[in-house]
Amino acid sequence: MATGENKIPERLINFRVYNNGNDLLGVATVELPELEAMSDTVSGAGIAGEVESPVMGHFSSMTTTLTWRTIEKSLATLAKPGSHALEVRGSQQVYDAANGIYSTVPIRCSMRVSPKTVSLGSLEPGSTTDSEQEFEVTYIKLEVNKKEVVEIDKYNYIARFDGVDVLATVRADLGLT
Repeated sequence: MATGENKIPERLINFRVYNNGNDLLGVATVELPELEAMSDTVSGAGIAGEVESPVMGHFSSMTTTLTWRTIEKSLATLAKPGSHALEVRGSQQVYDAANGIYSTVPIRCSMRVSPKTVSLGSLEPGSTTDSEQEFEVTYIKLEVNKKEVVEIDKYNYIARFDGVDVLATVRADLGLT
């Protein structure tokens, strides 16, 4: 077997959330965006029924949510209207079954976000506040083991998956390149 075929991804060991590159935000849980292709129904002559056809490189609204254990200063910083550059850096555990060795693989998720909602949470003695923020995501780039696997940039017509930009011809057709 080739190198890497016996490596079993097991779990996320831990992660940190940063704003503007290196500003550590605090302790939060992150719900990453869902990538849902925009689609339209195609029907007519030559089609036996209907087909829900995705629009190349176009995605429905993408949101990400941060849930804070307590009310943090970061909550106020990120509630400010405008664009914020969030970055989630993590370390995943992998097991090499052929050699019986554990190792780690870095992951990085970079996003440009704008605040949508802020829930301050609840106050109860001895408990977390579970303060929550939801953001609209206009840009996302996901890297696994320092290799780009997904990049979507809605404002710049980029939708790249495993190195293939499905909107490259669209940009050319529109005279954007």
